[in-house]
Amino acid sequence: MSHVLVIGESWFVHSIHQKGFDTFTTSEYEEGGGAFLAALRERGHEVTYVPSHTIHERLPVTVEGYAPYDVVVISDVGANSFQLPPQTFSASVPSPDKSELVRAHVERGAGLLMVGGYMTFSGIDAKARWGRSPLGEALPVSVLDRDDRVELPYGAQPRVIAEHDVVAGLAPTWPVLLGLNEVVAKDDAQVLATCAEHPLLVVGGYGAGRTGAFTSDIAPHWAPPEFLDWDGYAELWDRLVTWLAG
Repeated sequence: MSHVLVIGESWFVHSIHQKGFDTFTTSEYEEGGGAFLAALRERGHEVTYVPSHTIHERLPVTVEGYAPYDVVVISDVGANSFQLPPQTFSASVPSPDKSELVRAHVERGAGLLMVGGYMTFSGIDAKARWGRSPLGEALPVSVLDRDDRVELPYGAQPRVIAEHDVVAGLAPTWPVLLGLNEVVAKDDAQVLATCAEHPLLVVGGYGAGRTGAFTSDIAPHWAPPEFLDWDGYAELWDRLVTWLAG
């Protein structure tokens, strides 16, 4: 089985409560990738999880440091978190660009999967910025240079449109999703599934490695409970990670 490095899928929420004249604030920390991590571990993959706010403390700062990982998964965290460590942003001290390190790791033969969300691909208000990072070159899709969200509040059902080991034997249609990131599949990539006529699952190659893009979410809000409970959920990620690992 594969050793998978999963990065992102965590956030802090700061709320303001107003009760008449008075206000107070509360804060909470949340993680959204529990079902995804559990699915991979249940299928025998070794998973290392790095929440968004620990990227600069825990990710390697050399290409060689990524060697133990067969597949790198980036989900719902933007390029700034890879490119602006505190020493560079606050103290103007040069530091390695972690998006470039991941790109080089994939070029050497590792797998890469980018998962959609408000802070992936281009993201909300184009703040995710992955198309302007070195890693954009390795993705099997081109990232739009604008807010790329496609909100589907009515729900749209994904549909398999191609034959491939990743989707062989899965149902031709999957439970509905509530949104995705709009991307353009590169000429040498293959679109395996669509949702609302947009690419949903795209695979390709980069250097000696393999790459994938899943443009919706692995967790709420774009992925409703019915998608997480789908009997093909764990099978899909197991097959995709196994294929990416080569």
